[in-house]
Amino acid sequence: MLNISKGINSLSNFKRNTTEFMEQLRESGQPIVLTVNGKAELVVQDVESYQKLLELVERVETIDAVKMALEEMKAGKGEPAHEVFQEIMKSLDEE
Repeated sequence: MLNISKGINSLSNFKRNTTEFMEQLRESGQPIVLTVNGKAELVVQDVESYQKLLELVERVETIDAVKMALEEMKAGKGEPAHEVFQEIMKSLDEE
């Protein structure tokens, strides 16, 4: 979770102290919100933390897709797997 007291800074300060901010990003793994004219405009984070975030998003999307598919199956929508596989095998034989 973002620590508000340490996680928000101005873009100008970031530009002046880039090396220190990069070290903070690497050590903490926490993003920094950068402001322009007092308004939050950018979020900066290290590559490793960003990669973890992408992987988490992908995992959540997969879980949501599986949940939706299970709900459709329970509602009687879709086709049984063995029928789908038979259609796939048939289409491959025709090629």
